[in-house]
Amino acid sequence: MNKGTSLNNDASENMRRSDEPIWWGLFSAGGVCFAVFVPAAILFIALLIPAGIVGPDALRFERAHSMVFSLPGLIFIGMVICLPLFHAAHRIRHGLHDLKLGTEHLNKVATYGGAALLSVLALVGFAIGIL
Repeated sequence: MNKGTSLNNDASENMRRSDEPIWWGLFSAGGVCFAVFVPAAILFIALLIPAGIVGPDALRFERAHSMVFSLPGLIFIGMVICLPLFHAAHRIRHGLHDLKLGTEHLNKVATYGGAALLSVLALVGFAIGIL
C-alpha cells in the first residue's frame, strides 16, 4: 500500500462537507437585491406613482400589469421578496452564533426555515393574486 494514498484517504475522511456555500450564495444574492432592486421598487411603488410623477395611463398600466402578473414578474417578485429574506436569515443566524444562543443546527433550521416558509407564503399569496 502506498503511504501517500493512505494519507489522502485519512485527510478526506476527516474533512466534513459544509453547506455554507449555499447560504453564502443566498446571502450575497439577497444583499444585491437589497442594494439594487428593493430601492427601485420602493421608489416607484411608494413615491413616484402616489405622487403622480409616473402616471398610470391606460396603455402603460395595462402593459406593466401584464408584465408583473407573468412568469418574469413572478421571478422578479420572488427575487425582491425571497432573496432578502435569506440575506436577513443569514445575518440573524450569525448574530445568534456570536451571542452564543441556541445550537448551530437549531439556528439553521429556525432562520433558514423561517425564510423559506415566508418565501413560500409570499409566492403563494402572489400566485393567488394572479388568479
